[in-house]
Amino acid sequence: MQGLLLIDFQRGFESPVWGARNNPEAEERAARLLSHWRSLSLPLFHVRHISTEPGSPLGPGTGGTEFIPALAPLAGEPVYEKSVNSAFIGTSLEADLRAAGVEDLVICGLTTPHCVSTSCRMAGNYGFRVTLAHDACAAFAANANTGWDRRLAPMDPEAIHAAAVSHLHGEFVTAHSVAEILAG
Repeated sequence: MQGLLLIDFQRGFESPVWGARNNPEAEERAARLLSHWRSLSLPLFHVRHISTEPGSPLGPGTGGTEFIPALAPLAGEPVYEKSVNSAFIGTSLEADLRAAGVEDLVICGLTTPHCVSTSCRMAGNYGFRVTLAHDACAAFAANANTGWDRRLAPMDPEAIHAAAVSHLHGEFVTAHSVAEILAG
């Protein structure tokens, strides 16, 4: 059985604090996947980040924890709340995927190098066959202006996204476009 995992499609990522972003079509593409899954009554799972960092646009009471309307869960669709990068830590996601008979998992969400990457890695380590819908994900430039060595030049969000997908593909996931996934 193939499940769909939608990670952190939240209003808080509309904040300018994140800086420049790649792939402005990510949400529309994710909505196409969601519509397809719903039309076939396939298992789908929503995740949202509830930040514990003071001042975060994803903090409780900010409105940033609300789902983007086009990707909001319907009544009865499972929602997992997390405060770390992985959708699996502190949630029943792994057990619920297994209970639903999910062996193959399509993942999309925000942001590619953070919660998407961490959740993909864990899903792969848990033995799920993961397809990353790379064009239904996006990265931001925030925190990319200073590298670990304090010498790196600012990084473009597209380069951040491409690097994150490249690091995942072949080891933890197989990266495909939404069109390729929907074509089956």
